[in-house]
Amino acid sequence: MNGLSKDSATWLEVGEEAVGQRIDNFLLRVCKGVPKSHVYRILSSGEVRVNRGRIGPDYRLKIGDAVRVPPIRISEKPLPVAIPAREFAVAFEDEALLVMNKPSGVAVHGGSGVSFGVIEQIRRQRPEARFLELAHRLDRETSGLLILAKKRAALTRLHDMFREGAVNKRYLALVRGRWTNVLQHVRLPLLKYLNADGERRVSVADEGKEAHSIVRLLARWENFSLVEVELKTGRTHQIRVHLAHLGFPLAGDDKYGDFPLNRELQKLGLKRMFLHAGQLSFSHPLTELPISLKAQLPQELHDFLVCLGGREKLVFGQRRELEAL
Repeated sequence: MNGLSKDSATWLEVGEEAVGQRIDNFLLRVCKGVPKSHVYRILSSGEVRVNRGRIGPDYRLKIGDAVRVPPIRISEKPLPVAIPAREFAVAFEDEALLVMNKPSGVAVHGGSGVSFGVIEQIRRQRPEARFLELAHRLDRETSGLLILAKKRAALTRLHDMFREGAVNKRYLALVRGRWTNVLQHVRLPLLKYLNADGERRVSVADEGKEAHSIVRLLARWENFSLVEVELKTGRTHQIRVHLAHLGFPLAGDDKYGDFPLNRELQKLGLKRMFLHAGQLSFSHPLTELPISLKAQLPQELHDFLVCLGGREKLVFGQRRELEAL
C-alpha cells in the first residue's frame, strides 16, 4: 500500500507529480487495494486531513501539502494479474502529451471486471515514464483518438479544456435508419443509473445533466446512415444514447442498440460497435499551439461500409471516396 500504516496514521508530503490532483484521486492512487467506497468514507468522516485541516473530496493538492492518511486495514489481496506490455499506434507525442489510436475492445483502464486497460499496458511498456495519466475516456467498444498526459500540468489544463468545451471531438457512427437532416443539434439531458444487474446505463431524462451533440450526415444507404457526431459536452455514452433515443441506434451497440439486427450484422462481418473517435482539435495545454489530428476508420469498419454498397456513395449530391473518411 505504498508504505501506508495499518496501525497508525501516515503523513505524506505532496510532491510535484501530484500538484493540482484532487485529494480523492490522490488517495485512490496511494491506497492501492482499498475499496473506493472506503476511501470516500474516510474523506467524509474527516479522518483525512491536509495541513491538519478538514477538506472536501474536490480539494486540489498544492506543493508541500501534508496529507494525513488514517490507519487502513485491507484483506489479503489476490496475486496481481500480469499486465502485458503493448504498443499502440501513436498519432502525436511530445514531452507533455501522448495521443494514441485505441483499438476497439480494449478498455482505457482496469476495473469493473477488467484486470487492466490501455493506461496499465502503456505504463508497463514504458517503465521509465514518471507520469502517464488518461486525460479523458473512450468506451471499451469505441476505437480512435485518446489523449494521455505525460505531465501533471498538462493533465490539469486538459481537464479544464474538456470542461470548457475547448477540445473539438468528432466521431464517425453508423446508425440504423435513414437520417435526413444535413446538420442537426441534439440537446437532450442525460441521467446515469444502474440497471437490475448493477450495470451502468444512461437514459434521456429531464432531471439529467445537459448534453449537446451536433450530428452531420455523411452518407446514406437504404437502411443505414453514416453520420459525424461532434460532442459539445462529454457525458457517458452520450452519442449512443442520443442517437438511440431519436430512433437511430448505433450498429453493433450491445447496450442501447437493435439486438436482433446486431446478430444479423455479425453474420455480415460487423463484430463490434460502429463508433470511431476520428478527429481531435485543440490547443496544446502548455504551448497553446494548435493541434489537429485524424485517425482513419479501422479496416473492419471500412470493409463493412464497402459491403453495404460499394466503395463510394452519393453524399450531398457529390461522390465521396470511403478512403477519405
